[in-house]
Amino acid sequence: MLTVDFIDDDGYTSHEEQQEISRLLNFAFGKLESGSNAEISVSFVDNTSIREINHQYRDKDEVTDVISFAMEDDEFNLIHEEAPRTLGDIIISTDRAGEQAEEYGHSYRRELLFLSLHGFLHLLGYDHLEEAEEREMNRTQDEILEAFGVSRDE
Repeated sequence: MLTVDFIDDDGYTSHEEQQEISRLLNFAFGKLESGSNAEISVSFVDNTSIREINHQYRDKDEVTDVISFAMEDDEFNLIHEEAPRTLGDIIISTDRAGEQAEEYGHSYRRELLFLSLHGFLHLLGYDHLEEAEEREMNRTQDEILEAFGVSRDE
């Protein structure tokens, strides 16, 4: 089971949106991981905040849609086998999600779910720096979203 802690101090998302994101990430966790418990946090911010975070931690002074900070510590997990794995944090700009939904011609719901899953896959070690990695990550995202019932043209 995956425990998802939401941080949304400014009310960028609804309870229903958070519940659906939690269901999607638990669905993905069940497909990709087995026999363990884990926890993550998902924070929702505006473009100004994500730009500051991107600048501070990634040295990129620009707005982005999602940032993931993986925090899994194998040594801790070996010592404390009963403790849930702490996978890390996902930060999503809801402003950027709305802009991208409009740019790509699909719903805000689809974009928010996509960004949540994209950030989550990064916490599990997926990346898109090289072409083969990007193909694998895109394939995994598409399969999970489709199996969860989220279509590209929604």
